[in-house]
Amino acid sequence: MRKWEAIGTAKAVIVIVHGAMEHQGRYGWLIEMWRLNGFHVIVGDLPGQGLTTRSHRGHIRSFDEYIEETKLWLQEANTYALPIFMLGHSMGGLTVIRLLQTVKIHVDGIILSSPCLGLVEYPPTPINALSVGLNWIAPGLKINSNLSIDLVTRNEEEKMRAMNDSLYVTKVSVRWYRELLKAMKTAFMQISDFPDIPLLVMQGGDDKIVSKSDVRKWFNELAISEKTYKEWPKCYHEIFNEPEREIIFNYAKSFAELRLRMLGYVSTRE
Repeated sequence: MRKWEAIGTAKAVIVIVHGAMEHQGRYGWLIEMWRLNGFHVIVGDLPGQGLTTRSHRGHIRSFDEYIEETKLWLQEANTYALPIFMLGHSMGGLTVIRLLQTVKIHVDGIILSSPCLGLVEYPPTPINALSVGLNWIAPGLKINSNLSIDLVTRNEEEKMRAMNDSLYVTKVSVRWYRELLKAMKTAFMQISDFPDIPLLVMQGGDDKIVSKSDVRKWFNELAISEKTYKEWPKCYHEIFNEPEREIIFNYAKSFAELRLRMLGYVSTRE
């Protein structure tokens, strides 16, 4: 876990939870944008990814490991005594959803970026059925993720950076895959447990990884008092790495700053 202090007077804290296969180091631009706008940033690597010391990269015993790790980041955010926001991308978005459905915590706003609530493509039925048995007899067995960087962003600079990233996870375990499926299913089954916290869901309109129809379905079924869904046409999965990312960031920032005004926090920058 790393803490990045706001540049100038801080008005809030944002906890960023990264997606599958990646790590906190891929969020340098986004971290700086939040810092420049008065937010402390807390970010880390989820278990089995990035610089975590686990011996089995791409493997978890339970999706709860992600939830427990993210709780530690929130505990650190609370030490600032400032409003707290969470931003979860893809599997990180699913982690934020499951955290909030599982534990009672105080957060002032949630931003979900292409949350992993369903996949565009699943393995063929025979392979999926085989994974059920392998989950019991060989849960650590690794398989290629088949996640091409060309599927996640149109930004050529980010593509080159990702292709040269030695921390990128290329294989995942059978257990990881089954736990991901279970977490997505549970996010729908326990949708009524999601707390009444202001929510912004932003989705790539041309997402080739996460099923935007599943994201919309979850959003539409969610019964909370303040929620916003924004789809970005032409954007692939990693909306904060897309060519339109400055516009997308400003949209997310406006959501957070509106919440701060409603809470009575007035920025000295305004």
